[in-house]
Amino acid sequence: MEELVRYMAESLVDDPESVEVREVRGRSGKVLELRVADDDMGRVIGKGGRIVNAMRSLVDVAAEQKDTRVRLDVVD
Repeated sequence: MEELVRYMAESLVDDPESVEVREVRGRSGKVLELRVADDDMGRVIGKGGRIVNAMRSLVDVAAEQKDTRVRLDVVD
């Protein structure tokens, strides 16, 4: 899952070296925390949150195939 999120984020941002994905345990499953440079935050979130919601949908599909629950959070 982390590799998928990293690939999507690095494809969107101007500074791919600043992309960090960290997995933490949440109450209802895994939580993937995505961090990018401040200048790239808008590129990852998108207008009205469309890009980040699309990324979350892809993560949901990939997690469902593995019978797990994963949530994607973009962190400052």
